Amino acid sequence: MSLPVLVAIVVLGIALSVAAVHFTGGSRKARLADAPQARERFAQDYPDEEATAVRLTSDGQAAFLELGRGRLGIVQVIGDCFLTRVVTPGDVAALTSDAANAITLRLADFTWKGGSFTFADAGDAKAVLAGLQPQTLSGAREAA
Repeated sequence: MSLPVLVAIVVLGIALSVAAVHFTGGSRKARLADAPQARERFAQDYPDEEATAVRLTSDGQAAFLELGRGRLGIVQVIGDCFLTRVVTPGDVAALTSDAANAITLRLADFTWKGGSFTFADAGDAKAVLAGLQPQTLSGAREAA
């Protein structure tokens, strides 16, 4: 068999394999449809954690779950999978509010650096921003 024919067969075989994976759903991205799905997905990795509120991003690619005791749970879509984390203000390397309904989060964790998140509601963005801000001791001094 000549080299050009062999190369053509290999290229055609690879192209058919990639097409078969794509058309059978292999390149489909996951999405968080609603708050119950985000709770359920987070509970698979953290069954002992109880979320009091769920705040979804407008594109359905992430959800922030209020866990209490100064902690937030995060469910982030990565390809067709979900990444979950429990984050405290101490884990945050940088936190900014880009707009009324958007935040940019950078974590000190090298396995997931964070990202930019846009919410449909500015109140959701403010709640997530407040949940990730370091707590000051001024409130404790005023109470004393």
